[in-house]
Amino acid sequence: MARRKNKIDFRFPPILRKLKRGPQVILPKDLGAIVAYSGMNKESIVVDAGAGSGFSTIFFASIAKKVYSFENREEFFEFASKNIKRSGLNNISFNFESVFDGISKIEDKVDVINLDLPNPEQIFDSNFNMSDEGCIVSYLPHAEQVSSFVKSASEHGFETFTIEVIVREIISRDRGTRPQNTGLMHTAYLTFARKQKTD
Repeated sequence: MARRKNKIDFRFPPILRKLKRGPQVILPKDLGAIVAYSGMNKESIVVDAGAGSGFSTIFFASIAKKVYSFENREEFFEFASKNIKRSGLNNISFNFESVFDGISKIEDKVDVINLDLPNPEQIFDSNFNMSDEGCIVSYLPHAEQVSSFVKSASEHGFETFTIEVIVREIISRDRGTRPQNTGLMHTAYLTFARKQKTD
């Protein structure tokens, strides 16, 4: 799903194809899994942290009721701000600060927290108001990060599961249809955490 001639690959959904691509983005294969497994829907209040280019913020905002997005790197904040304006969506609150500080200021009950940043386990030491079925999702390139996040989640009363999404396209030509020799392999592990239910 690489860029071609500085344009975003046509495989990206239309809402993302109108954007400029700067910092590394979460690809559609992982965005779709985040939406599906977190249960994000049109009534969801979402927090997206580590906005980067703003792709995940904008994709989530095209689905959810409201997205609170956080980015504390000035160059990324400026880049993502332009993409958010380009998207035409008006249900995004974009904040130039760390999510670990800013999330406590959100008065809404949060349904999904998406973390694409270093040391996401710090979220468990932050104050936030999560809905009963709320889900924290962490986008983690390395297995060691998964271990740290899962350990912290467990210590704070959360159950977790981790997946990896791999995509291989199918070629269809006159002489036959078959899978590509290679695919879009590892981008990151996705770890999902929900508060354990007590009887």
